[in-house]
Amino acid sequence: MTSQLFPPDVQQTLDLVGIFVFALSGGLLAVRKNMDIFGICVLAEATALGGGVMRDLVIGATPVVAFTNLGYFVTPLMAALVVFFLHPEVERINRAVQTLDALGLGLFCVTGTAKAHDYGLGAVSAMALGMLTAAGGGVIRDVLAHEMPALLRWDREIYAVPALVGSAMVVVLIGAGQLTTATGTASALTAFVLRMLALRYGWRAPRAWHRNGSRTSEE
Repeated sequence: MTSQLFPPDVQQTLDLVGIFVFALSGGLLAVRKNMDIFGICVLAEATALGGGVMRDLVIGATPVVAFTNLGYFVTPLMAALVVFFLHPEVERINRAVQTLDALGLGLFCVTGTAKAHDYGLGAVSAMALGMLTAAGGGVIRDVLAHEMPALLRWDREIYAVPALVGSAMVVVLIGAGQLTTATGTASALTAFVLRMLALRYGWRAPRAWHRNGSRTSEE
């Protein structure tokens, strides 16, 4: 299968690390919203697993892996407990969390795209589901917390765009018959580097322009 880019043990370890870090971001938002332990766990689970669950439902990969692999379901709960007891310390290492989050973004956009292809989707659809796998959990997190999804806000550094780039590289590689562990890793690292550069230099997607060429004044 195309989606088996890494040995199963390596793939699961990478998945769990990515899930844990995504869950931390969900738990931290829950703390900022003054939620209780249940709310922290819900946002941690939704952020970590939401993208993969939506992808699997779209492609018909049921029951979804998040509910058939106990490690995938328990890992966000562990992250939620870390946030519950140690959220000030986690906030202080936010830069490290963002770096690991960017790595997770790169990994999941690649594996999500490859899995969608394995289930018969075309290039454009597989690319869209790759982005959904990587960024969908964050959208669910923000909606549950009554916030505009971060990837739709002009004042946040680009997040979905790096995932789209990584996914696009994967579909090109699949079309050329060149998707391997090495090229898949290169695609994930490309998405990672783009996300880190966006954080470093404040890269944002352009907003709408008026016909006269001036940028809209609303913020």
